[in-house]
Order: sequence, then C-alpha cells, then structure tokens
Amino acid sequence: MNSPRLKYGQLAPEGLARMQELEHYLNTQTGLEASLMGLVRLKASLTNGCEYCVRVHTAELKRANETAERIAEVGDWRGSEAYTKRERAALAWTEAVTNIQDGHAPDAVYDEVREHFSEIETVNLTLVITTINAWNRIAISLGAHSGHGSAKGVGGEIRG
Repeated sequence: MNSPRLKYGQLAPEGLARMQELEHYLNTQTGLEASLMGLVRLKASLTNGCEYCVRVHTAELKRANETAERIAEVGDWRGSEAYTKRERAALAWTEAVTNIQDGHAPDAVYDEVREHFSEIETVNLTLVITTINAWNRIAISLGAHSGHGSAKGVGGEIRG
C-alpha cells in the first residue's frame, strides 16, 4: 500500500476541519434521510472511482441496515426497482452534479429533483453531492496514488 502523496490533514487542518463542519451540518441539521445521503455519497464515489470513499460509504450503509441489493445496485440504479422516486431523483441529480461538464445539470433532471425535494432540501442535497465530490477529489489526487486505499488526514481517515 502506498503512502498518501501529501499529508494534507497535517498541512491544512483548518480547511479540512471546515469541510468536516459542513459534513456535520449535512448529517445532523438538514432533515435529509441518512440512507438517501449514503446512497448519494456512494453513487458519486463510484462515479469518481474513489475506492476509499466507496469502501467507507458501503460500510456506513451496511451499518445503517441498508439492504445488500440496494447497496450493490447504486452503480446501475436506473436498471433497478429498489429505489423510491425521491431516491431516483436524488441519484439522477448526483450524476448531473458530479458530471457537471456533461450537460451542466439539465433542466429535466433539476425539474425531477424539485418534484421530490423542497427548495431547501434541493440546496442541501446539492451540498451533500458537492461535498462528497470534494472529498473524492482530495482522496484521489492527494491520497495514496495506487488505489487510493490509505487516504488519511491528521489523526486518521478522511470523512467523505
């Protein structure tokens, strides 16, 4: 296992602490379902190829008693009947925001999200998506280069 490219948690602890504060807000004050946020985080991590974050969010979903089927099918959620309309809208929005260069969050996807999420929920969902994308990019670019499996910050693993 390779070492991280940089010990970014030691080099920029205040910046990472601010990201963790945002995660705390998202996890405790938005009212979004924990399972929905977990599925969104897993989907973005799969899309980005962040092996570390995929492992973390898969384990979190298992601990939260999410079914093996729903965890396994996140990558190909469109071909599955395992998700609610609200979850499907969130997963579609996750794809659009994660791949923002491909179509710039199309109106059709936005309209679908707005059918199932209030204005504040849409903002908070977008914050969940952008935050996991940031964690993915930190782990992939600055973490352990080969497989990114040991991406760690100060005092332990990153929280993405």
